[in-house]
Amino acid sequence: MTKELIINVIPQGVEIALLENKKLVELHSENADANFAVGDIYIGKVKKLIPGLNAAFIDVGFEKDAFLHYTDLSPYVRSILKFTNICTNQKKGEPIDFSKFKVEPEILKTGKINEVLTGKPNVLVQILKEPIAAKGPRLTCEISLPGRFVVVTPFNDIVAISRKIHSSDERKRLQKIIEAVKPKNIGVIVRTAAEGKSTAELHEDLLSLENTWKTIQNNLSQAVPPSRILSEQGKTNSILRDLLSADFNKIVVNDKALYAETKTYLQRIAPDKLDIISLNTNENAIFDTYGVTKQVKASFGKTVNLPSGAYLIIEHTEALHVIDVNSGYKSVSNNQEQNALETNLEAAEEIARQLRLRDLGGIIVVDFIDMKLMENKKRLADSMEELMRNDRAKHAVLPISKFGLMQITRQRMKPEMNINTSEVCPSCNGSGTISSTLIFEDEIAKNLNYLITQKHKGLTIAVHPIMYSYLTSGFVSRRLKWIWKYKQNIKIISKSTYHLTEFTFFDANEEEIKI
Repeated sequence: MTKELIINVIPQGVEIALLENKKLVELHSENADANFAVGDIYIGKVKKLIPGLNAAFIDVGFEKDAFLHYTDLSPYVRSILKFTNICTNQKKGEPIDFSKFKVEPEILKTGKINEVLTGKPNVLVQILKEPIAAKGPRLTCEISLPGRFVVVTPFNDIVAISRKIHSSDERKRLQKIIEAVKPKNIGVIVRTAAEGKSTAELHEDLLSLENTWKTIQNNLSQAVPPSRILSEQGKTNSILRDLLSADFNKIVVNDKALYAETKTYLQRIAPDKLDIISLNTNENAIFDTYGVTKQVKASFGKTVNLPSGAYLIIEHTEALHVIDVNSGYKSVSNNQEQNALETNLEAAEEIARQLRLRDLGGIIVVDFIDMKLMENKKRLADSMEELMRNDRAKHAVLPISKFGLMQITRQRMKPEMNINTSEVCPSCNGSGTISSTLIFEDEIAKNLNYLITQKHKGLTIAVHPIMYSYLTSGFVSRRLKWIWKYKQNIKIISKSTYHLTEFTFFDANEEEIKI
């Protein structure tokens, strides 16, 4: 599999397209003035405790208070509150020695939030979900700082290894390396990308995240809530941090400043990959050049067509997303069960792509074409599991029910990507109605009369093909009536590029006449 990252810088921000084998699978956008992105760290003020929900509403500067549930507090929340209080009362440039920080006892898993956040204190929080619709951000106190190979989680000494690293020898090796180099009071989660990496590479990544934690501590000094303490790095760098692998073979940027920034970041995390980044100097839009625009137009909207002629209908409600699979006009074989299986497998591949592309979250219900054989249903469910393996969002796929429905849950972290692919009709300008042909004919006649009174001769009228037929048909056509009336030849020509009620006058030299 080959992966390409196409980065389009526009005045409003940055658009990022991820292509796998030339096919668009993820589309990200980052506004120039974006706030409250997933991963941002804030110091907030507890505004209201809701014992019935076992949750609190926190003021982090958004128009609506953010939501913090007890289960997102972190077992070490007492240590976080203590750390926040110490840092906000100290002067800048006088950081505490975090290795000597005394970690407080863990809270109970089934405790009450009003017993922990007593007195409505200031608290260090991280954005878990971006604001969606009428809801404010969702927060967590489990602070995590992701790097290329490891994730740092302060206030504990746990070392965890990614489950996707299957070799027991490699897991033991990584465990020993991290335990030897990590500082006290810093937990470390070893990412899948760390497999096979040297001690020096892992230590460098860990040191970088330690410096980030010191920056947070320094920014907390004298900080007044609500205020942002640390921003998640730009979308481009965060995507590279999480996805960069041997499969990546192209990164194209159309902005010199972002190109330099991305190249610097690439130099730091993967110097051997520097040759894959390039600056696009083509005058054409970068998304047009690499076929992204066309794929966006074809992939968004209510109906998504598949190569076989089958198609998906994607509907959205407040509670869930519904996808209906419809068979097409082509038959793979004369066997109805086999046709259904082949169509469903093709649809599953596109559905897995659509979930990533539109970033659909919550509950997704898929109505596949009915199949009778249990082995076919199992094959389809296994295929969907495999197809969604590359999806970074947490998800779960349930087997097909007796009604032929598959239920999928997918982590919702930000508003879904929703792009309107329809265009305003040039004839009606979106109103849904156009002038009648009788009024259209009068409009042409009025302009024709005006031009002839201005001594124009040899006039030609360009119109849509349908209107051409309307004006030239019949034994005594409308064109012929105009010729008799004005005693001069008047030509009418057909232009297929014109919309229905568009017309233009040309003089004898074939130059357009502005009216």
